[in-house]
Amino acid sequence: MNVSEFNYELPEELIAQVPLEKRDESRLMVLNRKNETIEHKTFKDIIDFLEPGDCLVRNNTKVIPARIYGKKETGANVEFLLLNNIEGDIWESIVRPGNKLHIGTKVIFGEGLLQAEILDIMPGGTRKVKFHYKGIFNEILDKIGLMPLPPYIHEELKEKDRYQTVYAKYNGSAAAPTAGLHFTPELLKQIEEKGINIANVTLHVGIGTFRPVKEEKVEEHEMHSEHYYIKKEDAEKINTAKKTGHRVIAIGTTSCRVLETVASEDGNVKEQEGDTQIFIYPGYKFKCVDSLITNFHLPQSTLLMLVSALARKDYIITAYKEAVKEKYRFFSFGDAMFIN
Repeated sequence: MNVSEFNYELPEELIAQVPLEKRDESRLMVLNRKNETIEHKTFKDIIDFLEPGDCLVRNNTKVIPARIYGKKETGANVEFLLLNNIEGDIWESIVRPGNKLHIGTKVIFGEGLLQAEILDIMPGGTRKVKFHYKGIFNEILDKIGLMPLPPYIHEELKEKDRYQTVYAKYNGSAAAPTAGLHFTPELLKQIEEKGINIANVTLHVGIGTFRPVKEEKVEEHEMHSEHYYIKKEDAEKINTAKKTGHRVIAIGTTSCRVLETVASEDGNVKEQEGDTQIFIYPGYKFKCVDSLITNFHLPQSTLLMLVSALARKDYIITAYKEAVKEKYRFFSFGDAMFIN
């Protein structure tokens, strides 16, 4: 299967640069796979498509302000992007300029609030970095760090919490699980009052989510690895929905990837923790996920391949062309799609 089959034309002005003032007033495109229809709604209408007994599964990871700017002992400016907490105060980081940051180099951030030493050069050119500080690491990051917005967003984010879901709980992501950005506390309360169960998974989203597919053949792409866990009480909610003939609806591709990683052949899940490199593209048979709430994804991306696996590829590309025609907003701060 060729990567070029997952292409579509997107005018640059449709790439959302800032979030809407009200999260749940973004647009919602509803796809019905059975009839291959397309409806245009507002996101808060999602409640009309959910039924009592369904289980919504959300990713409660929290984005850390992982982009930090500092100086070498020589005074030269450097930039770090924290990718992955290896252990304790040791992190894998993208560093710039990479050719100037050798093993043993020391860097100071926030006028001494945080110091770092390069321990090793990792595969792919990232660095293993040890941080030294007094106090609480995440509080220091909150003071000196910036949200690591995707490369296609050029506007400054005025409020950090707008690149965070309202249910974000566990620090660890370098990018937001953006399908969840549309939910408000009020909408979630209405959903629960209607009898829909809400379960959590945690997958810490890495910057690899934006990595383009460079191979010509889809099957040759190597997926990045991300850390996840699912708790017992959440697994039970998901299994109850399956057992009673109701839908498991993933909020976002990250939740979907966790569920499909941990599910047995009959769709049941259990409490566990690990790393996933699951790559879902057309031909994949879903074991657990019945429906998906997602945003509009980049051309030729693994995320577009995932949604094309859940719904027929030509149907998805038709829907994307319709979204362009109707001037939907695309990508992280853009509008949403419900694949039912």
